[in-house]
Amino acid sequence: MHPLLSLGVFWLLPLALTLGEDSPLDCIPRRTVLYNRDNAHLFHEEGVFNYSTMLLREDLGLLMLGAREAVYALDLNNVSKKLASVKWEVTDKQKTDCKNKGKDLETECKNYIRTLHKMDDNRMYVCGTNAFDPECDYMSYVDGILTLEKKIEDGKGKCPFDPFQRYASIVVDDSLYSATSMNFLGSEPVLMRNSDTSIRTEFKSSWLNEPNFVSMAQMPESEKSYQGDDDKVYLFFSETAVECDCYNKLVVSRVARVCKGDVGGLRTLQKKWTSFLKARMDCPVLESQLPYIIQDSYRWCDLQQPWKDCLFFAIFTPQSDTSGLSAVCVYRVSDISRVFAEGKYKSPVTVETSFVKWVMYSGEVPVPRPGACIDNAARKEGIKVSLDLPDRTLQFIKDKPLMDHVIQPIGEKPLLVRKGATFTCIIVNQAQAADGNKYHVMFVGTEEGTILKAVNYDGEMFIIEEVQLFKPPEPIKILKFSNVTGQLYAGSDYGAVQIPLATCGRSLSCMDCVLARDPYCGWDKVAGKCVALSDAQSELIQSVKDGNATLCPGADPVKPVNQIIWPGGNLKLHCPSPSNLANIMWQQDDRSLSFSPLILHQPDGLLILNASYSNAGRYRCVSVERSKVAEYTTTIAEYQVNVDPDAGKDGHRFGPQPQRGGPSVAGLQAVVGLLVVSILALLAWNFYKGHLPLPWECRNKNREQSQQSHEQGDLNATVTKGPALAEDKPLVSGADNGSRNNNHTDGEVGFSAAEGENAPEVSLPSLQFIDDESEI
Repeated sequence: MHPLLSLGVFWLLPLALTLGEDSPLDCIPRRTVLYNRDNAHLFHEEGVFNYSTMLLREDLGLLMLGAREAVYALDLNNVSKKLASVKWEVTDKQKTDCKNKGKDLETECKNYIRTLHKMDDNRMYVCGTNAFDPECDYMSYVDGILTLEKKIEDGKGKCPFDPFQRYASIVVDDSLYSATSMNFLGSEPVLMRNSDTSIRTEFKSSWLNEPNFVSMAQMPESEKSYQGDDDKVYLFFSETAVECDCYNKLVVSRVARVCKGDVGGLRTLQKKWTSFLKARMDCPVLESQLPYIIQDSYRWCDLQQPWKDCLFFAIFTPQSDTSGLSAVCVYRVSDISRVFAEGKYKSPVTVETSFVKWVMYSGEVPVPRPGACIDNAARKEGIKVSLDLPDRTLQFIKDKPLMDHVIQPIGEKPLLVRKGATFTCIIVNQAQAADGNKYHVMFVGTEEGTILKAVNYDGEMFIIEEVQLFKPPEPIKILKFSNVTGQLYAGSDYGAVQIPLATCGRSLSCMDCVLARDPYCGWDKVAGKCVALSDAQSELIQSVKDGNATLCPGADPVKPVNQIIWPGGNLKLHCPSPSNLANIMWQQDDRSLSFSPLILHQPDGLLILNASYSNAGRYRCVSVERSKVAEYTTTIAEYQVNVDPDAGKDGHRFGPQPQRGGPSVAGLQAVVGLLVVSILALLAWNFYKGHLPLPWECRNKNREQSQQSHEQGDLNATVTKGPALAEDKPLVSGADNGSRNNNHTDGEVGFSAAEGENAPEVSLPSLQFIDDESEI
């Protein structure tokens, strides 16, 4: 058996056991919001794709959006408004050269904008793949005009060649840190700082081995540091593990870091990082055997707290596609920093002269510590910059950049595990609820173009809603949000959208508002509606931890809607569920309604077929939803149904109507006559030409064939004289499906009549005969 396949089998066993019990996988969004134009502001320009690079310019009120061969300046308050744009297209020669190198002319030989950063002089630095020949330029926005300055720079090491290759970049103190590939083939991955003292990683598999770069973040670790430490730049990526003793390639998740003041070594590691260290990250999901792979990360920091309290939220997906699970794990920056500062190293050891095994290094560690930044202790020894580091320290880090310790998430388990659409990206915002506590609200993008809005309340993961942003569904590739506007921005191949962080208006009642458990929203007693906390004019009702809706005032009684139907007709009573966590119950005259083939419970209502007088009465649709403290019952809709044989009279006719003002009967008869004559003439011509045999010739021929087959059968019976080998049975027994659905004497499905303007729209499903178990 294939090794990975066998691992997959064992991996699925705990998954199957877990799915049978209550588990985090049962965490479904309380509300599902289908695609609607009113959900978000959308920007899309015809013929332009891949809107996957974003830069917030809150100082200019702009969202800078990089796409394929174009950069846009959009209104930060309404991204559907384009304020300026600039095209950056490849030349015909560049297209030809790209095609001659074996790349696709329509997809790969374009200029995909991949790098977009603000510089200290207020300009922007932009790079594109440029038909597999990356280039960079400076861009400015002045007086409403976006301009490329045409100061073209070589983009190798700054921007990927391949538009579909993962990459990461960040600007720190006007220096671009980039993680990408240095060559056309993508076989020379680097973590590089592009500045006056440019340095990069070694081209060694022990440093970077077939990596997929994810994201980068800067940590101000020099602030208030008693050790005189340096700032760090962290890189998140996945790569093929060199330390794994297995037959097949195993991919693992990593975090690496370098020191901002690193300028390389004097002799060893010249113009190379002397502080590059990396460690494995783990996100344990359901005792999985194969490690989950990091796909995106987000650094969250409280500006009032020291950097050690910062958190990294990261998304993980499985290596095998059999599970359909995605996870979110959270890591403390202090835990990661401690591994690099105090942890053990891994060292390669040659076994049997050919095989290299990585084990924990237990020998003497040089001083200064390999991979450490220059601090006060090093300065006392006369080491002021990395150029002063001794060769012994540099040679150690050159051969052993991997840490032995595996970094575990907070609680050593995921914050969120969900089965369904694969997670693609994440962003986190902190919201202060009415109870005074602050909560991390996660916005998670998926491959199906949806955004999950989720909060963890004291270990309980609660998904507030899932919103469909794109139609058709497009994977969300990037997320940003602005504290200035309180808006979230998402990009995909199709376009970019903007949605508010708080969507309180979707809750129409106090109970619905409280049960949503959204820290952004509360029920305003005076205004009588669900509002954002920042817009509240009076005391708010909110219970995010427990969903306690007992504080809500009594709801106004639901006014019954009169519905009239004639015997044999059909009626749809609408009742949209306010929540995915609620159970919908129907009552008829205050008694629980029993469903039958003629009374169907549908997701959005109740369907009554072939109505009789027993179907008359008062129908009530009730929602029952349970929170942590209680069970709440709400009447959503109420109908008074009357069965009246004269419902279709008085001009109200809902069945098939006679056509008026159409062609006359004589005209129709003439048309039919012409058709008959044409068919007879066509048949006569085919008989004359011999294309069709005459009827009596067919009978004579059939008689001769029957006689020949009878004689042949007698001959065979004489030769074999044995029992029949098989009985003649039909392979398929068919039935006329059409006759099963004719439940009405007039051959048509009737429609219900309704009084006044309150008649709900009736939508009847087609009744189809299912002749296949797979369809059931």
